[in-house]
Amino acid sequence: MDIDIDIEQDALRDMSDELAKILANTFVLYTKTLAFHWNVEGPFFAPLHKLFQDQYEALSDAADRIAERIRALDDMAPCCMRDLLEMASIPEQEGVPDAMAMVRILSGDHESCIRGIREVSKLATEIGDDGTVNMLGDLIEGHEKMAWMLRATAS
Repeated sequence: MDIDIDIEQDALRDMSDELAKILANTFVLYTKTLAFHWNVEGPFFAPLHKLFQDQYEALSDAADRIAERIRALDDMAPCCMRDLLEMASIPEQEGVPDAMAMVRILSGDHESCIRGIREVSKLATEIGDDGTVNMLGDLIEGHEKMAWMLRATAS
């Protein structure tokens, strides 16, 4: 069923496709952050364990919000890990890096997410999709805060 929200159907499908890519990156970053939470070691174990937990919980909430936005645009959210991995531009983590490498990796991944979301936000603005623009602004703000906390930890 097509929806009538004053945005062309093709533009809505394009937006859903772009949101699916953001969702894919969010899932990869969520999984990486959760794995780092489980595996962090060293003198900064306690604060990093907690920081990573706070961040993977925020990423879980973000993934839910993105998937629900895709559904609100009348498309299906991707639900297969293989598909998510194929769409993601953020790489999976192989092996377990040391604690400070974890911090640097996650910081870089958040910055990559920010750049990608900014591009999709431009598209959403062009087609007049204010709901998506607002959500993307919130996502950028969340990633900026998480990246800042990670950079401050690595200093």
